[in-house]
Amino acid sequence: MLPKTFPSDRSLSVAVLGASGAVGHEILHLLEERQFPIREIRLLASSRSAGAKQIWKNSTYQIKEVNRKNLEGVDLVLASAGGGVSRKWRQTIEDVGAIMIDNSSAFRMEKDVPLVVPEVNPKDAFNHKGLIANPNCTTILLSLILAPLSMKIPLKRVIVSTYQSVSGAGARAMEELKSLSQEVLDGKNPTSQVLPYSLAFNLFLHNSPLQENSYCEEEMKMVNETRKILRIPNLPLSATCVRVPVLRAHSEAVNIEFEQPFSVEEARQILNKAEGVELIEDVANNRFPMPTDVTGRNPVAVGRIRQDISNANALELWLCGDQIRKGAALNAIQIAELLLSRS
Repeated sequence: MLPKTFPSDRSLSVAVLGASGAVGHEILHLLEERQFPIREIRLLASSRSAGAKQIWKNSTYQIKEVNRKNLEGVDLVLASAGGGVSRKWRQTIEDVGAIMIDNSSAFRMEKDVPLVVPEVNPKDAFNHKGLIANPNCTTILLSLILAPLSMKIPLKRVIVSTYQSVSGAGARAMEELKSLSQEVLDGKNPTSQVLPYSLAFNLFLHNSPLQENSYCEEEMKMVNETRKILRIPNLPLSATCVRVPVLRAHSEAVNIEFEQPFSVEEARQILNKAEGVELIEDVANNRFPMPTDVTGRNPVAVGRIRQDISNANALELWLCGDQIRKGAALNAIQIAELLLSRS
């Protein structure tokens, strides 16, 4: 069965798959905040989380186990339950005629699956065959900055270093960072159960599996996904990803080489007007974006835009964005809103 279009009255039956997780909670919060048109909501998760209670719009819902019965009649599935769960239920979701917006990495690089950041490549969303992929959090934040600049002068090379919050590892990792930080303050020797090493007053290179080229999986996600979103398949891009003891906002240091010189002032003007971007630059006080500036907020903050003193064609800049919000939940809902705009 081909995925149906949304109802003409714009009132949807929505399933949140992975409703018990940090991103699932944020999706529910944003659906209410943005007044997304919902006639029925279903909170779904794996059998491990089924039975838990969740409040939405002042009503208490029971999270149910994902199965075909609980997917029947659904128009839209917002999935944030991990790649394994998404792969398992992809065909069933297609069979019941729902559209799935998936936050996992399971389908991002499939040729026929659009990988969408609404402010960057909105038209791609309408080429879906029932499934749209939400990009990796670091990729979303980076693409919001690269896209408007590349429309002025083509990109030649990008080097990025990320400083990634613990929220990317899930709600349990966030709680562990809090508890292990207290252990350090109490003079104890913390031992992590969720991540391979304690993040309390510490940082380490991203713990995703190393690939044959010695880059980790997270770094290659940034490379491959950015190329796909920007439609620059051979863009030279190198990333180094680091976990840092921040709860829910990622930061990135970005070096962008263009085909020709790009004035700092023009780049600043472009980014100041870019959709989804906020400029934070107080040079006099050496004050630029921080994770606390974007936590719980939609915009990606950018600042400290400067000329690379080693390359006349390159600019350096710094950005911060909420990993759970724009890096995951918000972007997924914006994709759904995009689809509704043509219903």
